[in-house]
Amino acid sequence: MANPTDVIVVTDGDATAWRAVEAASSELGLVPLAVSRGNPTRVDADRIIAEAQAQTGGPVVVMVDDQGDAGTGPGERILTHLLKDRRVRVLGIVAVAAHTSGVRGVMPDLSVDQHARGGGAAVDKDGEVVEGPLLGDTVDVLRGATEDIVVVGLGDPGKMEGQDALSAGVPATRAALAAVLRHHGGTSLSH
Repeated sequence: MANPTDVIVVTDGDATAWRAVEAASSELGLVPLAVSRGNPTRVDADRIIAEAQAQTGGPVVVMVDDQGDAGTGPGERILTHLLKDRRVRVLGIVAVAAHTSGVRGVMPDLSVDQHARGGGAAVDKDGEVVEGPLLGDTVDVLRGATEDIVVVGLGDPGKMEGQDALSAGVPATRAALAAVLRHHGGTSLSH
């Protein structure tokens, strides 16, 4: 069996998040996977894995999205599959906060606030530090499933009250992806 493809998962997939991830990935030497974008995610896990395996270069950034569904939606089903599939190695998950009710949330290993500052507490959709878990529509499946995978909390990529806008250089999105790379010893990961 070939070496698994390194991936970083971002639990958001709308157009603004895609542009933020695309810009940040370009700066960090990552490969954003366009087929995975969408609100909700519209392709299945096997297609995402096949497309990720076809990429060359740095780790592949995969986006998964439940379109605000508090239940187990398509994004969470894909994320669950990615965590178990041996064809990929999930390096980390950027857990995106949302204004979703009826979810339990997840405690991230660290979070990046709207000013691109890292810390141990969770954040909300605006990238403001909050007490308790990070709440989002595509994060509940992370509870207890990621002992060896770093989970980085983040507000809404490309937004966060304009602090993470494309015109501002998406500093928080870039910092969240960089935190995953740092967890694995830098940006020189092999594909």
